[in-house]
Amino acid sequence: MCAGPITGPARMTGKRDGIRHLRQIRAGFAGNGTMSAPAIAVQGLVHRYGPRTIHDGLSFTVPEGRILGLLGKNGVGKTTLIRILMGFLTPTAGTCRVLGDDSHALRAETKRRVGLVFEGHLAYDFLSIAETERFFARWYPRWRRDVFWDLVERLNLPPTHRIRHMSEGQRSQVVLGAVMAQDPDLLILDDYTMGLDAGYRRLFLDYLVHYARAGNKTVLVTSHVVQDMERLVDDVIFLRRGGDVLQTSLSDFMGRFRHYHLPAGAAPANLPTPAAPLHGLEREADGSLSVFAFAGPEEMRAALRTAGIDPAGIRERQMSLEDAFVGYTGKY
Repeated sequence: MCAGPITGPARMTGKRDGIRHLRQIRAGFAGNGTMSAPAIAVQGLVHRYGPRTIHDGLSFTVPEGRILGLLGKNGVGKTTLIRILMGFLTPTAGTCRVLGDDSHALRAETKRRVGLVFEGHLAYDFLSIAETERFFARWYPRWRRDVFWDLVERLNLPPTHRIRHMSEGQRSQVVLGAVMAQDPDLLILDDYTMGLDAGYRRLFLDYLVHYARAGNKTVLVTSHVVQDMERLVDDVIFLRRGGDVLQTSLSDFMGRFRHYHLPAGAAPANLPTPAAPLHGLEREADGSLSVFAFAGPEEMRAALRTAGIDPAGIRERQMSLEDAFVGYTGKY
């Protein structure tokens, strides 16, 4: 985790009109020009740990000014990918570019344009809140101390309070305040929700959306709280074991990926392996069948007949992004 310059002594301000001040913060975010290249460009990425292949030919781009959610089950390589993007790991093969630099050779000025929340930890937990701000502020020329204190003051703790004496959720709030105060062009959040209560998560998401929109910023985010993604992201990348990757806009994915329900007895005891356009078949506890597919109702009926499943009684069900995530990646 990182952060940037400060003028005057750090202090914890009192309660302010939340709506008025949030508007001020939103208005204060500004970019520093435009980038012609994508913020992130990954081409043919391969990464192995010994005999185990984590990524196998992964390719995607993140255009500037977009908020992209990286989704996948535990163990598919989301954190490994972020480590590669930040230059902490060297890939087995392929190229990764971040803000125009090769990820394994990021310049200091490029690193200052990237805000990173990596597994939600502060390295210097012996510092107080105020000392944390002063320490990180010196490294970032666009430091926004008003943003830091507006997010952190909601802890209702004195600025002299030590990080080591905070709960996990309180520490996460300090981390998020510091990373937003950097005013980076690219923000990478790896499971930022650790320990945060629902109210603060919503506050932070509101900040994040307006930060990105007002300054044409780029955000790459992972989270186990998938419902947050639905409120936040423009685009999604689904990572699945074996290197299967889907990148699409959220609106297109939610418009094309469908969930259908069939009554018990519609399918044989041994479910067939789904073939396009069928994507997933899951038998529920009551014997009914859930079917996920990139198909409308008529195409779905034809595909079910081909698979030996009786489409009579089929009903489409509305899905949240969390439902769609489970349907696309599987429950287990």
